Amino acid sequence: MKKLLLIISLLMPATIATGCKHNDTPTEEPIVEKPVINIPKNEIYAALEGGTYSISYTISNPIEDGKLEIGDIPEWIDNVNVTEDEIEVSVLANEKNINRSATMSASYTGAEKDASVKVFQDRVSKREDIFAMYTNSDIPYRIPAIAVTPTGRIICVADYRHSGADIGVVNNGRIDLHYRISDDNGESWGEVLTLIEGQGAESPDFMNVGYGDPCIVADRESNRVLVMSCAGNVSYPNGTRNNHQCIARFYSEDGGISWSEPEDIAESIYTQFDDSNNGPVRAMFIASGRIYQSRFVKVGSYYRLYCAALVKNVNGVPTNFALYSDDFGMSWTVLGGADRAPVSQYADEPKVEELPDGSLLISSRWEGGRYYNIFTFDDPVAATGSWGNKAFSGASNSGVKAQSNSTNGEVLVLPVTRLSDSAPMHLILQSVPLGPGRANVGIYYKELADENDYSTPANLAKNWDGVYQATELNSAYSTMALQSDNTIAFLFEETTHCEGNSGYGGYTIVYDNYSIEFLTNGKYSYREE
Repeated sequence: MKKLLLIISLLMPATIATGCKHNDTPTEEPIVEKPVINIPKNEIYAALEGGTYSISYTISNPIEDGKLEIGDIPEWIDNVNVTEDEIEVSVLANEKNINRSATMSASYTGAEKDASVKVFQDRVSKREDIFAMYTNSDIPYRIPAIAVTPTGRIICVADYRHSGADIGVVNNGRIDLHYRISDDNGESWGEVLTLIEGQGAESPDFMNVGYGDPCIVADRESNRVLVMSCAGNVSYPNGTRNNHQCIARFYSEDGGISWSEPEDIAESIYTQFDDSNNGPVRAMFIASGRIYQSRFVKVGSYYRLYCAALVKNVNGVPTNFALYSDDFGMSWTVLGGADRAPVSQYADEPKVEELPDGSLLISSRWEGGRYYNIFTFDDPVAATGSWGNKAFSGASNSGVKAQSNSTNGEVLVLPVTRLSDSAPMHLILQSVPLGPGRANVGIYYKELADENDYSTPANLAKNWDGVYQATELNSAYSTMALQSDNTIAFLFEETTHCEGNSGYGGYTIVYDNYSIEFLTNGKYSYREE
C-alpha cells in the first residue's frame, strides 16, 4: 500500500507540470500579407491627336473580389478602363496645343499604398530656323520683324549683315534685308528672299550702302504692307542734324511678294523737331520689329499706324517719341508734339501698343526692365491729348525684370478669358531677355482685369503676374504678333547652332508659336472681340 501511494505521489507532479506547460504556450496566427500594386512603367506619352494607350499592372497578394480603381481623372482623358492585367486610357486630341500632364491615383482594395499613372501630352512645336547661322563664318543675321496679313500670311524680315555690324559702324557698311513667308500659320515656310540689297560703301547713293533694323506692318483691310528701316552709312551715335541715318520706306501691294524701291523720309520727321524744345535733333531711328495698327481709330481709308523712335536731342540726350500716320506711312506726325518726350534722359529703343481703352502705350528698353508711359486722347481722330509720367518696371515693383543689356523686345495686348472664373479681360505681354545679360529670352505677362490696372504708367508698370522662358541659350532681340489662328507668333534671336557667335555679331532668327493657354500655363485663353 505504501509503495502504491509513493508511485501516485511521484506521478502527480509530473502530470501537473505537463499540464501547466501546455496551457502557457500561445497559439500562433498565420501571417496574411496585404495587397501591393505593381505598375512597372507608369507613364503614358500621348500624341497631340490623342488615342487609346495601355500599361500593364499586377497585384501581389490579391484578395477575393479585390478591385483596382483609377481616380483624379482630368477632363481631357475621356475614359479609363481597367482589365485583369492592363489599364487602358483614352486621351482626347490636344486642340489647345498646350503641354499638359496628369497624375491619376491607382487604388486597390486592402492595399496600404496607392500607386499612380502619369499621362503626358505635349504641344506641337512649330519652331523653325527662319534665318540660320550655322557657323561663325556665315554672314550674320540680326534684328527680327514680323507682320500678319488679312489672309493669315506671316512675313518675317531681318538684317543680313555682310558688314557684321550696325548701320554705319564699319567701312564696308553693306547690310541686306531678307524675308520669308508662311501661308499656313507657320506650318511651312517659303525660301529666303531678298527685300533690298545693300551696295556697300562704294555705292554712289548714300542710302543704298545698307539697310537695317526693319519694322513692318500689314494693313488689316488690304494687301498693302509697309516696311521701314535705317539706311545709309552713318551710325546712330555719330549722327548729326546734317549728317544722319536715312529712314527708308518700302511698300508691297501684293502681300509681301514684291516691293517698291526705297524712299528716304527722314527729313520730313527731323523738321518737326527743328523749332522744338528738343531740337534740332542730332540723330534718330524708328525702332525695329512691329509697327502697330490701331484697332480703334480710322481716318480716311486706313486705320492709324503708330511707331516709336529713339531720338538724340539737341544736347545729345537720348529720348523717345511716338509717331502716327493716317495715310499708311506716307506721312508721319509726332504724337503730342515734339516739345515733350514721353521717355526722356533714360531712354533706349522703344515700342508702342494700344491699351484696351484706346490710349497709347510706349515701352522703352532700359537696364533691368522697361520704362512705360501712356498717351491719353482727348480727341482720338484729331490725335490730341497728353502723356503721363513715365514709370519704371523692374524687380523693385514686381514688374518686367529684364537683366543688364536687356535689348529691345515686343509689347502686345490681347483679349483673353481668365479660366479660373471665366472673366473677360485683357492680357499684356512684354518680351525681353530674362538674363543674365543677353540670354534666356522670355515673355512676361500681366492681366488687365479693369482700367485701374493701366490707369497710370505706375499702375501698369507694377505687379506682372508671370513669365514664360522661350530659350535657355544666348538670345537677344524679339518680336511677336497675333496669327490668324489666334496664337502668338514669336520671332527671336538665338545662338542656335554656333554658341560662340554671341558677341552680337549675329544670331539664328527663330520662329516659334504659342497659344495663350500654353504661354500662361493654363491661366488664360484667347477671347474673340
